[in-house]
Amino acid sequence: MDGSPKTVFNTRAIGDVVVLDIEGEFSRTTSPIPTLHEIVKSQLEMGKRSILFNFEKVGFVDTFGIQELISSYTSTQNLGGRFKLCRLSDKLNYIFHITRLIKVFDVYSTEETALESFAKPPKPEA
Repeated sequence: MDGSPKTVFNTRAIGDVVVLDIEGEFSRTTSPIPTLHEIVKSQLEMGKRSILFNFEKVGFVDTFGIQELISSYTSTQNLGGRFKLCRLSDKLNYIFHITRLIKVFDVYSTEETALESFAKPPKPEA
């Protein structure tokens, strides 16, 4: 073991929404097996279509983590699902603005507002 903080994915259901709590550093060297994308695909295969990622306990995301999010987003969108993020740190929020992913993902400051947003109709595609 190299001492790096490992990534932990915890899944819970709130109504029809699957909440994925991500903890630790979300990178290639710390990501567990199964990967985030594999977990999302499994949820989609079980018919889940509303997925919320809670980043409250994430300290770092590298390009691997971003790639996992984009792959998960694409899989969810392809099946008509809804994909949202909440509780980004200031650093992660900055990264999402710089990469313009903030325009791709629905991002909420709290889990509560993100969960409430699932009750509203999806935004029309631009």
